[in-house]
Amino acid sequence: MPMSALTDRRNASTAKDAAPDRVDTPEPIALDIAAIHKLLPHRYPFALVDRILEYVPQQYALGLKNVSFNEPHFPGHIPGYPIMPGVLIVEAMAQVGGVVLTQLPGMEGSFFAFAGIEKARFRRPVVPGDQLIMRVELLSFKRRFGKMQGRATVDGQLAAEAEMTFSLFEIE
Repeated sequence: MPMSALTDRRNASTAKDAAPDRVDTPEPIALDIAAIHKLLPHRYPFALVDRILEYVPQQYALGLKNVSFNEPHFPGHIPGYPIMPGVLIVEAMAQVGGVVLTQLPGMEGSFFAFAGIEKARFRRPVVPGDQLIMRVELLSFKRRFGKMQGRATVDGQLAAEAEMTFSLFEIE
């Protein structure tokens, strides 16, 4: 049941091709910017995810942000040595997490807002030209609250990490 907004990266193998001892786990799905915009309300200059490289429902998403010198925060954030503000790195991770949360059963079309950030650590600067890869895993979801673990890397090096709590937010 492929959706037009999703790019399905699953193998074309059938169930009889699968090994008998293999546990069936969902194959990752990729989402382009159009699909992300259908799931999240963020737009320029605050849309901070360019692509979802992998999305496994109810588990995790792996997002990509191409960091460009043309972004509006760089001229004023450390002139002569532009670095991406840590709060925007955490926000980018939160947007990747939003893809997971908005696709939970019964949550389609919902919006989740930050309710808390814990254990945030910044390990290396993120600069124009970098590709920020963010893996955000769902730790728990109870009632209207979700807890997620995010890790952002550049060239395989940890740039930032945080535990994030989200609350279902009613938009009228």
